[in-house]
Amino acid sequence: MLSKKPLESNSTGLDYEVKMSKVEANNKPARSGNASIGKHGLHSSNGVYELLECLVCTNLMYPPIFQCPNGHTLCSNCKLKVHNTCPTCRYELGNIRCLALEKVAESLEVPCRFQSLGCHDIFPYYSKLKHEQHCRFRSYNCPYAGSECSVTGDIQTLVDHLKDDHKVDMHDGCTFNHRYVKSNPHEVFNCFGRQFCLHFEAFQLGTAPVYMAFLRLMGDEKEAKKFSYSLEVGAHSRKLTWQGIPRSIRDSHRKVRDSQDGLIIPRNMALYFSGSDKEELKLRVTGRIWKEE
Repeated sequence: MLSKKPLESNSTGLDYEVKMSKVEANNKPARSGNASIGKHGLHSSNGVYELLECLVCTNLMYPPIFQCPNGHTLCSNCKLKVHNTCPTCRYELGNIRCLALEKVAESLEVPCRFQSLGCHDIFPYYSKLKHEQHCRFRSYNCPYAGSECSVTGDIQTLVDHLKDDHKVDMHDGCTFNHRYVKSNPHEVFNCFGRQFCLHFEAFQLGTAPVYMAFLRLMGDEKEAKKFSYSLEVGAHSRKLTWQGIPRSIRDSHRKVRDSQDGLIIPRNMALYFSGSDKEELKLRVTGRIWKEE
């Protein structure tokens, strides 16, 4: 009976002679043609980066990094997906850690994955992921309310997406006066060269039906704090007013709504403001946006 024996691996425990077709992954760092030595380690090296790419998903690997008896490496996530079988040589993977490669990664300094969007900082390899989770240049999620839209991008990409795909109304100016005849509209205002999303929706606050209006800036929290806004609704010599700081679209509309950070209008009062029939919503909301000094 013939028995298979693992191929001999070189002294590094790694065999990368197998050439695999790879799809460019979104989170690969930008590469330069030459390797350079920095004060804290390598800034970039095509060969080292290739060793740190998972042969299955092509993403950069982080501990634990596993290898088969022939030295083919893959990340811990893909190890589960391939049912403990090396996708390159088909040998059983076992639980062999590639400690040498994990140690090599400690010496690397790498750019943020959002370098093309403006982040030019360099980080130790194992600090990169933590930074990227909070990087101010990271992509924004689509701010459209009432949907689970998965589109992400920079501000201009999302502005175009809201207008073209969600058919959101776009307005120029820092004041607004709108009459709502239905809940859940979503409008964008261009003001001070920035874009602000005005939300108006119905939901249950405990057992009480209410309407809520609030504003979010298409930008980060630090930028949002540079602005203030007011909202007002009323009729028959009565009115409700709200003044606050717009939230960032980093916060989902659900998070803002659940924090009650906006103008809240009980349903019976909204219908009272709507007119004499008190059956159909015809609510006029006015407001303005200004920049803090």
